[in-house]
This record gives sequence, C-alpha cells and structure tokens, in this order.
Amino acid sequence: MISTILGGIGLFLLGMILLTDGLKALAGDSLRTFLARFAGGRLSSLAAGAGVTALVQSSSATTLTTIGFVSAGLLTFEQSLGVIFGANLGTTSTGWLVSLLGLKFSISKVALPLIGVGALIRLLSRERLANLGLALAGFGLIFVGIDTLQLGMESLSTRIDPSSFPDASLKGRLALVLIGIVMTLVLQSSSAAVATTLMALHAGTIDLTQAAALVVGQNVGTTVTAALGSIGATVAAKRTALAHIMFNVLTGAMAFVVLAPAVWHLERLNSQAGITSPAILLAQFHTAFNVLGVLVFVPFTRPFARLIMWIVPQQGPHLTRHLGPILAQGPFAIDTASLTLREILEEALSALRELLLAERPRATTLERFPVIDTALSETREFLTQVRSSPQSGSQYERHLGLLHVLDHLERLSEASREKSFLAQVRDHSDVVEVLSALLRTLEMCLAAIAEDAPLPHAQLADESRGIAHLRKQSRSQLLLAAAAGELLPAKGSKILEAVRWIDRLAFHTWRAAHHLFPGDPNSVPEASLPQPEEEPVELEGEG
Repeated sequence: MISTILGGIGLFLLGMILLTDGLKALAGDSLRTFLARFAGGRLSSLAAGAGVTALVQSSSATTLTTIGFVSAGLLTFEQSLGVIFGANLGTTSTGWLVSLLGLKFSISKVALPLIGVGALIRLLSRERLANLGLALAGFGLIFVGIDTLQLGMESLSTRIDPSSFPDASLKGRLALVLIGIVMTLVLQSSSAAVATTLMALHAGTIDLTQAAALVVGQNVGTTVTAALGSIGATVAAKRTALAHIMFNVLTGAMAFVVLAPAVWHLERLNSQAGITSPAILLAQFHTAFNVLGVLVFVPFTRPFARLIMWIVPQQGPHLTRHLGPILAQGPFAIDTASLTLREILEEALSALRELLLAERPRATTLERFPVIDTALSETREFLTQVRSSPQSGSQYERHLGLLHVLDHLERLSEASREKSFLAQVRDHSDVVEVLSALLRTLEMCLAAIAEDAPLPHAQLADESRGIAHLRKQSRSQLLLAAAAGELLPAKGSKILEAVRWIDRLAFHTWRAAHHLFPGDPNSVPEASLPQPEEEPVELEGEG
C-alpha cells in the first residue's frame, strides 16, 4: 500500500517534471517573450501568469521566471505582482485536471501509449520535436501516476478512518494546514500535494473539510520555492519572492477563516446542481479562495508594492543593483548585463555632456567617473561568469557585443578624465564644429535610452566619421598655418589635442551604443573603421 502510494507520487512528480521541462524547452524564448510582452498592465499580467502556469503546470516555474525577469530589469517590480497573482490562479488547473480527467475516466489506457509515443519521438527526433516528445511522455506519466496513487489511496481508506485525522475544530484545521505545508515541502510540488489530497478525498480517506484545510496549507507551502530562488539574488528578486509569500500567506489566512462556511455553501450549491463529486468540490474551493485573494489584492497593487519596497529597501550601488552571482548562471544573465551596461552608458554620457558644457565645476563632474569605473569592473566580473557558445546563436552574439561595449565604455571613461585644452580653444572654428557633432551624438544616444527608442545607427556613424574627417583636415590646415606664421605652434597643438580628444570620445560613444543596441544591417567590422589617434601630436618640428 505504502509503496503503491509512493510510486504513484513519484510517477506524478516525474510526469510533471518532464511535462514542464519539455514545454519550457519547446517554447524556448517564446515563453519569455510572451511574459515580457503581456506583463505590462494589471489584467494582462494576471492573465499571462495564469496562462503560463496552466500551460507548464508549475507555478514555481512561472514564479522563478518572473523573479529572473525582475532581476534582469525586463519587468518592473509592480508589473511582476500581476504575474505572481496569476500564477496562483493557474496552479489551480492541476486540481481540475485530476478531478475531471484523472478520476472521471480511465485515461491510463491512453496514457501508456502516449508515454511510448513520446519516448520514441524524444529518442528519434531532435530539438523542438524531441521536446514535444518529452512533454507528451510527461503528460502520460502524470495520469499513470494518478491511477497508481488512486489504487494506493483506496487500499489506505480501508485501514484509516477520517476520524483519525485532526477534527474540524479550530485546532484540528490548523494542524491540517501545517500538514499541507509539510506535504508541499517534502514533495517540492504543490501540484503533487494537491493531487495526493484529491486521491485521498476520492477514496474516502479524508472528508471535504479536512481536504480543504490541507489544500490551504499546500497553497502556502509552494512559496518555499520562491524563497529559495531569492537567496543570494538581487533586491528586486527578494521583493518579488516576498510579495509571493505575503500574497499566499494572506490568501491562505482568508481561506482558513471562511473554510467551514465556504465548504458548506459549496456542498449546498453543488447538491442543487446535481454535482456530488467531492474532488470537483475541492477543485472549486481551491480556485475560489485564490480568486478571492486576487480580487482583494489587485485593486491595491500599488500600495502593496510600496509596502514590499519599504520592507526590502534598495541597498548597494545603484548602477549594478541588477547583478548577482545567481543570475550569472541563469538564462537571464545576458539580459541583466545588457540592462546594467545600458544604465552605465547613460550615466557616462550624461557626465560627459555635463563636462563638455561646463554645467558644473570640472572637479565635481569628474567625481562621477570613479563610480562608473567601479560599475564597469563589477559588470566585467559578472560577465566572466557567463558562458555562451557559438551554437547558442543570438545569445552568443549578444554576449560578444557586451564585451565590446565594456571595452569602449572603459576607454570612454578614461578619455573623459584626460587633461583637455578645450576650455582654452573652445572658440576656434574647428573645435566648435567637432564639439557640436559630439554633442549631437550624445543627445541622440541619450534620447534613444530615455525613450527606449531605436538607435539612429546611420546618423551616429555619419557624425563619428565626420569628426574623424575634420580631425585629419584640421591637422593639415594647422600645420600650414603654423608654417606660415599665422598660428603659434603651442596654440595649434592645443587645438589639435582638443579635436583629437573629441574624436576619441565620439568614436567610443558611437561604438558602445552600436554594440549595445545592435540592428544596423550595413555596419562594417570594427577593425576596418578609422581608429582615433591615441598618441599626443606635436606641431613643432614637423615638416
């Protein structure tokens, strides 16, 4: 009997794992794109969370994916709350799946061939078709597990009387809730715990009130996965995990308070409708109290978000707040690094513009660059932990591009702090022209970042190449002017040094933005581009 129950639970869990892994691999980036696209508004994020969870049959997978999105900055914390609420609705689909199919029909006769077909597809196919086979085999295993579990529970019901479980008193219901939490912790799956409870209820081992109390505990117990997923993660991930825990605990508390009258009303209404299956009644109860939680929390999403942010305040450097050792090993590492470099680029360009326009004392502005350097160093350390291969396609290209961004930003930061003669020759026509071009470049990049708009690649390339051309042209003209005695060599050197400095700033700005926001189909390899001069140029003594 015990071995049958354990085997049934094991088959159910294995089926859930295979189904979840198969569907996630089959969906690939589509699942992430779907969540990112539809998690903008309250209702759409709620629907996205419920839909994805019902599809992959795992609220933990949805929650951990959402934590990854928030950590990578793809979702704001407030947007993630709708997905978390929706995931709790989606997880109730397991109860309906078991009560309507697993118990109503002898689906195991279909499940066994499904496992065989799925396994063959997995072995004989590749990529997407192989993942489909894995999902099919997992789906079949779920129902074989349900069938096995049902047999074990029927044997158990002949030996255990419901009265041996905690009674319907307040203390008894509380004990059942705690048992439900422990079941989820042991099985590491609220779906498996709910399925086990449904089998026990269907076999008559426990009554509906006892089963309802167990389900409340199982709903709370599923938050452990989110808590574990936030260990060592970013502040945003910890906030998302805490929100998930608070939502489930408070929703469970509301369900516990109304448990007895809710069960009584459900039995009465279903009796009038001719529905007598206790498993269906339990599935209704599970869905009903999660819907109640959503109805209570959704109108107060913003105040709830503020409360969580107050409990878990932002700590550490602002520019690298998204980085974390756990994320470096996960599927969102490239997204996280990209977002961080985007914010560092914005900070660097803002500081450079302030420096060029002399909006504040130079020494004050230069204090911003050590912070940028530290952020770049931490980002480089983060990227050294990220692994990608040429076979990974776009992820590999993005990884390579981010390393280019790092290099150009480090050079930009270094060049920005160099001694410049700009203040002494700002009124010279050549300097005015190249400085105006650089400021236009900065404005285009900052506008694209602020408005989340496409980068004007062609315009930026034209501006940088135009500055490079002016730098070469200025050199010849300044040499001629110095030779003719029309310009002091010392001043000519300062003018040329200022033009060269601006040229380097423009080049590294353009290339950093280009690699961070790829998309120019007519771009040329960087090695073939005209490189800015790095060594000082003296006019004196030149022929």
